[in-house]
Amino acid sequence: MIPDINSFEEQILRKIGVRVTAVRLLIFRTIRKEFSGVFNLADLEKKLPTVDKSTIFRTLSLFQENRLLDIVDDGSGSQKYCVFSLDADKSNRRHVHFNCRICHKTVCLTDVELPQVALPDGFSIEDVEYVIKGICSECDKKK
Repeated sequence: MIPDINSFEEQILRKIGVRVTAVRLLIFRTIRKEFSGVFNLADLEKKLPTVDKSTIFRTLSLFQENRLLDIVDDGSGSQKYCVFSLDADKSNRRHVHFNCRICHKTVCLTDVELPQVALPDGFSIEDVEYVIKGICSECDKKK
């Protein structure tokens, strides 16, 4: 039996319309392997020391433009990213993030539903960012 030459990552990149290159594939595989939630550019650069920083940044921007990654604004001033759920439909990809005020880690809370917001007539929602700030369970245990 001949193995499938298209990896899962290649299939995803093709599905979202991104041309597959060796570097894009390496970056996407590293993200999937190394990060289960929120990460920043510096986190990824540490995992890929041989890849040019500007190439990593451009690739992250391309992934974000094609809705593979979401930008997370947790109030830290550092741009962070998280991978959209690959099996969720586009309407269900948004989720809540939690930022710990002690360790400064931001985590995805995919099981917490986004609250409904009633807007006045004539207003329409284009994007929603929902970040809860507090103390994570790990830091709470250390108290």
